[in-house]
Amino acid sequence: MIPRYSRPEMTMIWSQENKYQIWFDIEIYALEALEKIGVAPNGTASRIRENFLKSGGKFDAKRVDEIESVTKHDVIAFLTHLAELVGENSRFVHYGMTSSDVLDTCLSAQLAQASDILISDLERLLIALKKRAFEHKNTVCVGRSHGIHAEPVTFGLKLARFYAEFERNLIRLKNAKKEIAVCAISGAVGTFANVDPFVQKYVAEKLGLAEETVSSQIIPRDRHAAFFAALAVVASSIENLAIEIRHLQRTEVLEAEEFFSKGQKGSSAMPHKRNPVLSENLTGLSRMVRSAVIPALENVTSWHERDISHSSVERMIAPDATVTLDFALNRLVGLVENLVVHEKNMQKNLDRLGGLVFSQRVLLTLIEEAGIAREEAYRIVQSNAMKIWAGESNSFLELLKADKEIATKLGTAKLELLFDFSYHTKNIDHIFKNVFGS
Repeated sequence: MIPRYSRPEMTMIWSQENKYQIWFDIEIYALEALEKIGVAPNGTASRIRENFLKSGGKFDAKRVDEIESVTKHDVIAFLTHLAELVGENSRFVHYGMTSSDVLDTCLSAQLAQASDILISDLERLLIALKKRAFEHKNTVCVGRSHGIHAEPVTFGLKLARFYAEFERNLIRLKNAKKEIAVCAISGAVGTFANVDPFVQKYVAEKLGLAEETVSSQIIPRDRHAAFFAALAVVASSIENLAIEIRHLQRTEVLEAEEFFSKGQKGSSAMPHKRNPVLSENLTGLSRMVRSAVIPALENVTSWHERDISHSSVERMIAPDATVTLDFALNRLVGLVENLVVHEKNMQKNLDRLGGLVFSQRVLLTLIEEAGIAREEAYRIVQSNAMKIWAGESNSFLELLKADKEIATKLGTAKLELLFDFSYHTKNIDHIFKNVFGS
């Protein structure tokens, strides 16, 4: 995490303060469970809470680090510091538990907290995309395949497609949160030999997590792999939209561009520049989020019941991936909300190839109404289209009118009717209903 690409709410989740608070909650809830089953004396947990508040109600991260420099074990260092703060009441803290019970359950809680923020980000993005999609529902522009003019679409349809993609991402992220939000308090090698299963059930309910069905001392890392894979898909969708905007902002296209604020500078050398810096930044951020996937997949493999090969990986990818994705989603929301759309340039580009975007309709009409075989019809239409590419004419319609093979079959009036943009937008309402509902 670096401040440039971080937002405070998400960064706070990965702070030492939040981590130690969750560790404390896990230990206290476990102790409350032990009281309920008669292992620990009644009132122990409440006395610890009281003493903790009397001592200042927060943990000294530097003191924990100091202890860890000797113990070489972070959870033991934390427990030692906790004992310093609350005194003899800590006798039953961590009773029957192992470090992974605390570490893994805490990580689940943090990833669940991060998921809630990311889900909120996606919901805001969907609102922005929907608003702009309806704003430009009937704004006709050229559709491209392979980067080459194909047929007319609308800019609203482009945005509706991205809306549907991010709506699927929202479902993926909610499912990923459900899979990762699990609690494991099963003791060494996951047998519950020294900690009653009731403790796991109780702690899970208190933290709003599900119970892990079976853990091998650690929560199985296929859950984490699926979580980071879901983040990566969201990141890829961000880049998908960012690339669209970057292409549309190219000087030769200029159908849409990022908002350029007063006082903004595009280049230290060239005062005229207005660059798609936000979209380019989103491409880079997306790459960083996706980079977490391979390590997460490799973490699925563990020696026997437990090793810690996953630990160092997750200490880096969990904060970095969630913080970066949160920043990227919020940047994308602002980009969409403030996107400048140049409708005149869209029409200009539609007309750039002199009507070639209607070639398929001409082809189908020759087949359907003129009774010409497909291969022959294709040859006739293509031979005229190539003259536009060669610069021999700037009007596809006039070329068709002058082609006796076509003119005698369809006639001038019919040909003119085929060059109608509304033909290509007649089902936009149907598509919007599929995407947004009635």
